Amino acid sequence: MQTTKRSIKEYLKRLIRSTFFWTISMALFSIFRYFALVDEPGISINIEYKGFYNFRAHILSFALGGFLIGILYATIEFLIDKFIAKRTSLVFTIILEIVLTFVSIISISNLVLNWWVNLENIPFIITSNWWYKDNSFLPALIYVGISIILYSLITIVFEKFGKGEFFNMLLGRYKQPQETKRIFMFLDLSSSTTIAERLGHYKYSQFIQDFFYDLNEVSVNYEAEIYQYIGDEAVLNWSYKKGIYNNNCIHFFYAFKEKIQSKSKYYLKKYNAIPEFKAGIHGGTLMVAEVGVVKKELAYHGDVINTAARVQAKCNDYNVSILITKNLLDDLNIQGAFSTTKMAQVFLKGKQEIAELYTLNLF
Repeated sequence: MQTTKRSIKEYLKRLIRSTFFWTISMALFSIFRYFALVDEPGISINIEYKGFYNFRAHILSFALGGFLIGILYATIEFLIDKFIAKRTSLVFTIILEIVLTFVSIISISNLVLNWWVNLENIPFIITSNWWYKDNSFLPALIYVGISIILYSLITIVFEKFGKGEFFNMLLGRYKQPQETKRIFMFLDLSSSTTIAERLGHYKYSQFIQDFFYDLNEVSVNYEAEIYQYIGDEAVLNWSYKKGIYNNNCIHFFYAFKEKIQSKSKYYLKKYNAIPEFKAGIHGGTLMVAEVGVVKKELAYHGDVINTAARVQAKCNDYNVSILITKNLLDDLNIQGAFSTTKMAQVFLKGKQEIAELYTLNLF
């Protein structure tokens, strides 16, 4: 049930994003097309159609078509990402999306044209293969193909930096270091050396791919951003507000455990091993800045990251799968959801301050 709810939530996010993009995109195309036909020297509209070819109706019909394309594209994108994209290249995925979208557009165009003709009583004769014979339809398909590529590139950039951070980078906010408050989780695969030696390099790489793919599927449901992959370790982070909201930074950990458990048969069959992992979590104020020219990225600097990494390293010492600092724990509302156990007051490596560490368990 939870998996279904999360899938619906993810689909709705894609649906909103897609319908907005395609409605705007096709409305813009209609504006270009309208003024090209009206103002281009040597082009005239038949007198019998001038009463119907007005600006409002033209934009409305294309915007409606874009909205419908957005619905279908979101569905196509969601299904491809869920069942196909993991096993294919990005180029193949984009080509498949273009082909399926073209087929959808032809179907939608038939619906919209019939609606428009009936609404305005336009004396058009629409045949089943009009799109093949209509030379003006080809530029629309080319425009849509370019729009799909643009949409895919925007999606990749959003996935790389996060939607909010991408716009901040566009505005140049991080050209100078900025102070921010975030939560970091260092999540490490347990017994990775043993598994790697048994599986071999190639099979182990597939194992890591599957592990991180499942992590990504869960992370989007809890507002987590993937900061880095370091070997068999993933570094995740949240804005402080999003991380403590609904205990997202904790619920993510247990949702990921549930995800791996639900796929235990798959992992056992393919790798004869079920991934286990441990995590350290800490939050606070640190600096963020845009670094590099080639392979530009956002880099975080500060004690928060170092502390989170060292907290994770303590999981082995206390034989627990998750540790969290008291400072962060105090800001969470975990009553009724989790039980806590104080593990120790310790000096973390490289730090002078004592840190209180707690482990958590679901009720």
